[in-house]
Amino acid sequence: MDRSSLLQLIQEQQLDPENTGFIGADTFTGLVHSHELPLDPAKLDMLVALAQSNERGQVCYQELVDLISSKRSSSFKRAIANGQRALPRDGLLDEPGLGVYKRFVRYVAYEILPREVDRHWYFYRHRSCPPPVFMASVTLAQIIVFLCYGARFNKWVLQTYHPEYMKSPLVYHPGHRARAWRFVTYMFMHVGLEQLGFNALLQLMIGVPLEMVHGLLRISLLYLAGVLAGSLTVSITDMRAPVVGGSGGVYALCSAHLANVVMLFLFTLSQNWAGMRCPYKLLRMVLALVCMSSEVGRAVWLRFSPPLPASGPQPSFMAHLAGAVVGVSMGLTILRSYEERLRDQCGWWVVLLAYGTFLLFAIFWNVFAYDLLGAHVPPPP
Repeated sequence: MDRSSLLQLIQEQQLDPENTGFIGADTFTGLVHSHELPLDPAKLDMLVALAQSNERGQVCYQELVDLISSKRSSSFKRAIANGQRALPRDGLLDEPGLGVYKRFVRYVAYEILPREVDRHWYFYRHRSCPPPVFMASVTLAQIIVFLCYGARFNKWVLQTYHPEYMKSPLVYHPGHRARAWRFVTYMFMHVGLEQLGFNALLQLMIGVPLEMVHGLLRISLLYLAGVLAGSLTVSITDMRAPVVGGSGGVYALCSAHLANVVMLFLFTLSQNWAGMRCPYKLLRMVLALVCMSSEVGRAVWLRFSPPLPASGPQPSFMAHLAGAVVGVSMGLTILRSYEERLRDQCGWWVVLLAYGTFLLFAIFWNVFAYDLLGAHVPPPP
């Protein structure tokens, strides 16, 4: 139902004859049932919660329009929080007769969203189109690039030791800083099968569910911000080292999700953690932490104690840490604002200003600092 048809129906039924701007929840619910309007059950539940947040049991007309048009402003969410949240006693896990895909959507709702009201909202509003194509496409592209270079070099582990590896136009190398695309395209190259396996596993295990809930635009922004921050941080803190792998973006996604879950757990323990009744959530978080820690340890080992003689410095591990910082700062703002526009939040503009300041500083550093400090950069391959 669109906004115009809803307005027409309200006028025809004279639900607000005195033009007070409020409509009785019981009156509107009866209208929905009598006209068999296609309104999601979760929206009816939230309508009751909105009414219970009002002393007279009424709903503001604008909030009703926002509810029907699937808009959730901060005032709308506060009204829901102040109400009784008259949601069904049975959670989504108790809902029978679901197909395979709907069960997966239910699983994603419990994995990603902490509150029952948000899970119901997402479950009933979710559509299979468009699918989560970004994370799947990035992972597929990384696998294809790795297979091509692996077949070319006939080397599947520690590819960076091959003399031709650093000649790839995708790798970030400090001697090729003027080729700006390398600050992003390095995410398609990987040291070996072990790094690709870790990144692909985390991208599919955490990135795909996040994209299903928060959408392509937000998750791609977070992932690419982590990738770009990773290469720029290396160019500042480890000026002689190259960078390969998508770990900056992966760590931005993982740290944002894990930090969001931990924050909600600390502030509303009984409601957010105990409500997450998915039996594999703790296991998935532990697995993600193990993968992230193993990847950082491997990168530090290769950087400072390379197992084989190399012609130059090995890839830096600072991209991992930079991605984690981006995830905790920018990612927390993005993931905590489910179904709320980012531009309406003050915190988003603060984070965006901080990230823009970092970008400007990194650009000036790459243009002037290398010559001023007399950095000894390895000759470009």
